[in-house]
Amino acid sequence: MKNYVSASDVLPENLLREIQKYIQGKTLYIPAPKGSRKKWGHVSGHREFLMNRNAEIRKLFQQRITVDELASSFCLSHESIKKIVYNTKA
Repeated sequence: MKNYVSASDVLPENLLREIQKYIQGKTLYIPAPKGSRKKWGHVSGHREFLMNRNAEIRKLFQQRITVDELASSFCLSHESIKKIVYNTKA
């Protein structure tokens, strides 16, 4: 499990007692409210890294760098490079 916080450290005593009626001594996951969850990679920055890498791959492909060369340079499969350079959503 990532990191957890003890309920007794953050919840008011009356709420803690109410929750203890349903669960005791176990780990309880409380999800974030709908709409407040961050998309994959936003917290770590990995999403931005991949977007920048893919933009660089597309730029090089437009400069006539071959799929073989891009696959070797970026340590990706030929199919991954093709998906990146032929993706019309980017």
